[in-house]
Amino acid sequence: MVGVAVTTETDLIRNIALVGHQGNGKTTLAEAMLFRAGVVTRPGRVESGNTVLDTQPEEHDRTQSLTLGLASFSWGDYRINLLDPPGYADFVGDAMTALRVADVAVFVIDGVSGLQVNDELLWQVAGERSIPRILFVNKMDKERASFDVVLAGIRDHFGSGVEPVDLPVGEASAFTGVADLLTEHVILYDSGSANTSDELPADIADREHEQHEHLVEDVVEIEDDLLSKYLDGEDISVAELEHALRAGFAAGSLWPVLCGSAVDAIAVDRLLDFVCRIAPAPSEVPGIEVVGDGVAEVRCDPSGDPLAYVFKTQTDEYVGQVALLKILSGTVHADDILVNQRTGAKERLHNLLRVLGSKHTAIDTAEAGDIVGAIKLTDVSTGDTLAPIGSSLTVPPIVHRRPVYGIAVAAESAGDEDKLATALAELVSDDPTLEVTRDSETHQTVVRGAGDVHVQVALTRLKRRYGITLQTEPVKIAYRETLLGTVETEGRHKKQSGGHGQFGVATVRFEPLPRDEGYEFVDETRGGVIPKSLIPAVGKGIAESMGRGGRHGFPLVDLRATVLDGKHHSVDSDDFSFRMAGALALRAAIDKVGTLVLEPVDHVEVTVPSALQGDVMADLGRRRGQIEGTEPAGDGEITVIASVPTSEVTDYPVALRSMTHGRGRLALSFKCYQERPEPR
Repeated sequence: MVGVAVTTETDLIRNIALVGHQGNGKTTLAEAMLFRAGVVTRPGRVESGNTVLDTQPEEHDRTQSLTLGLASFSWGDYRINLLDPPGYADFVGDAMTALRVADVAVFVIDGVSGLQVNDELLWQVAGERSIPRILFVNKMDKERASFDVVLAGIRDHFGSGVEPVDLPVGEASAFTGVADLLTEHVILYDSGSANTSDELPADIADREHEQHEHLVEDVVEIEDDLLSKYLDGEDISVAELEHALRAGFAAGSLWPVLCGSAVDAIAVDRLLDFVCRIAPAPSEVPGIEVVGDGVAEVRCDPSGDPLAYVFKTQTDEYVGQVALLKILSGTVHADDILVNQRTGAKERLHNLLRVLGSKHTAIDTAEAGDIVGAIKLTDVSTGDTLAPIGSSLTVPPIVHRRPVYGIAVAAESAGDEDKLATALAELVSDDPTLEVTRDSETHQTVVRGAGDVHVQVALTRLKRRYGITLQTEPVKIAYRETLLGTVETEGRHKKQSGGHGQFGVATVRFEPLPRDEGYEFVDETRGGVIPKSLIPAVGKGIAESMGRGGRHGFPLVDLRATVLDGKHHSVDSDDFSFRMAGALALRAAIDKVGTLVLEPVDHVEVTVPSALQGDVMADLGRRRGQIEGTEPAGDGEITVIASVPTSEVTDYPVALRSMTHGRGRLALSFKCYQERPEPR
């Protein structure tokens, strides 16, 4: 931690989320921005493991971003808070987090491949949250890059609001810069840095003029006065065009498209300039939703009461936990005391930090709209709200999709079990899209996430961070058993070894119950054949025996046990004797009528492009699934609804990704138990 950074006024803050599909070049673009801003002297490379924003060893090992990165830096008079979430589908939770706290989203699109799966998914999320969006067509330096082809694909998916404000000058190895359709200037990078000229290259001049006119025609329609002026034949100034463009952008009716090359840092400064001029300041966006105190939203106002949202917690090997905060309202100072609305505990903001990847710089204050770090907090988790003493304002949690892929874990050393429990709790605190459960039937601790990569990365991080050697195994299926029929049996327990003996006899009728009815115990004895005080012991013995399992070793369920008759001894009968009698009666019933194995069944919803519906339904059928129907999901997608045995979907997230090339989305939830077919 070094220095003391200067506080930035709210109107000069730009909170930017770089989002898009894995491999589109988001982190490389972030490095190019830092290079153009003079923060680094040389851009890092993802494959070299030396980028500012990929700070975790797991990211270096896999050469991909695996967690949300933050880089705060100056661009002229502006403060840029750059959020770089992973593009891999398993980590979409971090992208959704970035879209909650950002005020503008820059979608990084591959100039060769065009739109991909995660681009479309995150576009929908950004639209639902009314976040202004810019598209940056990257990799224009690559062979087979085509701005026109990619632009056509974007328009086809996202509609007529997609508006190019750049034209590339050259493509592939001949790509040297961009033409600004607003100013009709050309920005060339032949010498490595930007050189602006009003002399357009001859090979694009005609096309640039044509595209400029299209842009003007579209932009003037945003403001009635400007449209009237245009229709009257008056000249429209660049300032007027920018003003209208800014209004349409903020309203969500227009999405500018720029282009460049992150690897060569071409047009990256142009992108930053454009964001600073066109994107809204935090004070210009709608307030964030809150609950409590009769308030529905909080506006970004530096003079208001302080309110901070913990959008991410991360563990730094040197300073411990770093809480990333967005200041929603008010102005916070180092050493301020706020209340964690989840715990009710007071938290002192000992240190406020500017965050640049793993580097931290101390600051004294942070105004509404800013994004900062805080360390040495007592007990905070991702999603917490920090509010003034006496306030009940809370930011609702992000609703993430339920985890669908699980791995069972245990510490190799019994002495590490407590350490493992603590480590797992801290993992979930940092990443609420993970889930840790303890299954009382299979006695496994299960870590669940959005997919196999998500869980594997989490466990690798756990082993590295906490020094725990793990044993992993597939998640066991919690099968159960129930009796095949009604039967009456006697349980007799007698033990005499001198002195006080043990004696208890119980005649019990056992009958299966409908699914999910549980266990019922009924007393129909007459005449005190079993003392009333010992009747419950019979039921307890039966229940304990049910838990130990039936013929196949799985717990018995859905059973009514009615004690009909019995015998007791005035001296030798006790609670233990009748517990044993009940258990023996159940064992005899199992031997007489046998048991049926029940398997858990999941409610499954698979959302895919309509063209893949048949493949998905056929695959679910092969997994013993029962198709219950389909529902349109919009944008050419359909949701297939089915009931599928849990044992058949443990690997389904991986299979679905392969079958649909990442275009499928899966939701799983427990539904019921049903009879398991006998193995053939």
